[in-house]
Amino acid sequence: MGAYHNISCDSETGNYSTIFGRTYAPQWESLLTVITLGFIILLTIIGNILVILGVFTYKPLRIVQNFFIVSLAVADLTVAILVLPLNVVYSVAGEWVFGIHLCKMWLTSDVMCCTASILNLCAIALDRFWAITDPINYAQKRTLKRVLVMIAVVWLLSLLISSPPLIGWNDWPDIDVFLQKKVCKLSSRQGYVIYSSLGSFYLPLITMTIVYIHIFIATRRRLRERAKASKINAISRNQSHRQADLDRDSVSSGETNHNDKSSDLSCKKGKKKKRDSKELEDAKQLKPILANEDWATDMGENSSNSQKSDEIGKESNLPNNLKNECGIIALSNNKSKTAGSKVVVIEPPKKPSGIFQFIEEKQRISLSKERRAARTLGIIMGVFVVCWLPFFLMYVIVPFCPSCCPSRRMINFITWLGYINSVLNPIIYTIFNLDFRRAFRKLLGLGQ
Repeated sequence: MGAYHNISCDSETGNYSTIFGRTYAPQWESLLTVITLGFIILLTIIGNILVILGVFTYKPLRIVQNFFIVSLAVADLTVAILVLPLNVVYSVAGEWVFGIHLCKMWLTSDVMCCTASILNLCAIALDRFWAITDPINYAQKRTLKRVLVMIAVVWLLSLLISSPPLIGWNDWPDIDVFLQKKVCKLSSRQGYVIYSSLGSFYLPLITMTIVYIHIFIATRRRLRERAKASKINAISRNQSHRQADLDRDSVSSGETNHNDKSSDLSCKKGKKKKRDSKELEDAKQLKPILANEDWATDMGENSSNSQKSDEIGKESNLPNNLKNECGIIALSNNKSKTAGSKVVVIEPPKKPSGIFQFIEEKQRISLSKERRAARTLGIIMGVFVVCWLPFFLMYVIVPFCPSCCPSRRMINFITWLGYINSVLNPIIYTIFNLDFRRAFRKLLGLGQ
């Protein structure tokens, strides 16, 4: 959308003789402009080609939602190939030297490709919004056919926005006037300006703003819920440890009277408390503790400490009749009956604690990803607004303000600020994705 020049405000053309011929700027400025803009074009082409190749060659990236990224990369790539090189020549020379027919093709390609890039950003925002607000249903609806239809709609809308000037909705000069002034600029018809600016920028901007606000709110709510769940899990773990201590005290209280009935009662109480604790956890929708809490003890006739330590935890080697319902094994010391039978309770294995730590670690990683996603949303919206808002403000204001005459340098700067969005899109949408970084390293031969 950069072919905008209000020639009545600035008619500096062909005042300097440079290595590029007659230019409107000094040679050093023209050379700097060519080098800078050429670097931007090269970076845009390389970045978007890497994105396209990465999706089709790296298996983890071959998922349907990444086709939106491919469509965005194709739009930005066409901007870099069809639009930017001709704009460099036009910006340096200060006049259009390629004829009226190529001018019309260039203007149409400019509007269509830039609009497709912006609308693809809008489609990506909607896809993320549906994936976050209705993840279960949308996971089934997000088929290849649905994604391809959405991409086709994006490009069809871009064509409908860019094509009206070709069928007469324009104020382009006649061929004689064109050859005399050599000016190639977008139509400044007020009706078309409103139509194209609404479809290309302002409506997508409003949509993306509303969508990303909802995504940000949903993300923040999930962060709070997961932080709360993590805290509840920590409390539940402490309660489980205290419950284990109570169970050990209950068993130890039966050492002096050898009352099996009392032991069974304490087991039942322990089981009831554990069941109540489990129901409380289920009510709070906590993740279950997937652990085997079989405890074991060994006080056999062999008095060797090394043999005892070797036999601890080998529950399969113990008689079945020595196990009670609580998973605690009690053995009588036959060699010291006068001293009374003794019950030894081994501490539960560390596996449950490990499961808790694993769950907390997974939650911590998930929280970190949510925060990065929220930060990425802010970067996406910020870059999009900074790049395109100045151009579309100028595009809408100048046709309705005859006295507003921005300089040619200002016009070129604002125009290329919008084009830079095509450079930043592959960076923003891929630099925060580990799979894309791995794909890029593989494509560039940098290893894993």
